[in-house]
Amino acid sequence: MVAITLGPVSTAFPESTVVVGDLAELSELPPARRAHALSLGITTVRCAADDAEHDLAAEAARDALERAGLAASELDALLVVGGRAPRYLLASEATRLQHRLGADRAFVAGIGELGCVSISAAFALAAALLRGDARCGTVLVVAAATAPTRFRYRAPMTILGDGAAAVVLGTGRGGRYQLVDHEVRSDGRYADLFRIDYRDVRSDQWRETCADEATYSFRLAVESRKRLAAMNADILDRNGLRLADMSSVLMQNLSAGAFAFWEEALGIGIDPACHRNLAGFGHLGSADVLVNLDLAARTRAPGDYVLLLNSSPVAAWSTSLLRRLPDGDLGGASS
Repeated sequence: MVAITLGPVSTAFPESTVVVGDLAELSELPPARRAHALSLGITTVRCAADDAEHDLAAEAARDALERAGLAASELDALLVVGGRAPRYLLASEATRLQHRLGADRAFVAGIGELGCVSISAAFALAAALLRGDARCGTVLVVAAATAPTRFRYRAPMTILGDGAAAVVLGTGRGGRYQLVDHEVRSDGRYADLFRIDYRDVRSDQWRETCADEATYSFRLAVESRKRLAAMNADILDRNGLRLADMSSVLMQNLSAGAFAFWEEALGIGIDPACHRNLAGFGHLGSADVLVNLDLAARTRAPGDYVLLLNSSPVAAWSTSLLRRLPDGDLGGASS
């Protein structure tokens, strides 16, 4: 099977940093909600201007191409993970970025509707393109997120930060990781558990709400634990590995409490890179796992296996098995 490389990751963040305790919206919350927001393990978030999501995506994308030694005109495919709220209905965020980069010959697609796991769906499509089309050797995946409303606290889950990340997947040398195996699953019973009612509502009054917090905190938590445990077992069994063989387990950044839940539920330790990025950036949607992969790569040795977990309240789940490569090298073929 064709071996697929991933990385290095490029990131872009707004310059403006806000201490969570200074967020104006916290003064509007009931005392219990305010205490919860301050207990999530998030110290600061980056905050962008209203129209900065496209700028962040383009900045991360350009840096990823430069680090990969690619001109945008050489890119075979561009996959753009949709932001939290599109600037316009009917318009194309993906082809807008294509034009801005000058990736005129690239196959382009927007990927979304799986929440944080949309980035995982982009990996799956990128792998399919690289393995199934002999003309496709490089795929750029870009994800950017800015807060869709003026409220950054997503009760009862996390606090939203702004940022972007991009990564080139390919079949040549120069990757940071090898994508050994990958699996994505979803369950439509939770499709609108979290939502923003925007029709006939002024944008300054948009608010992200959870339709049923008990369902999120208990029913979906149990379902997610079962799903990820089974997916981890399947992907490790297929590759003759055990959890004990993993040098690192990474996931998206929601809260310190979420990390503790997953560590107990799955019998794993979450890499310190996740805790560090959670504290400094908050939740970055699909960009979370790329930011964590980038930081973790600095402390992983060539040959180390990394398990990358991702989930969203849509609900969707993914497990990716990666192997750290020597910088500038590919390594062996994938399983």
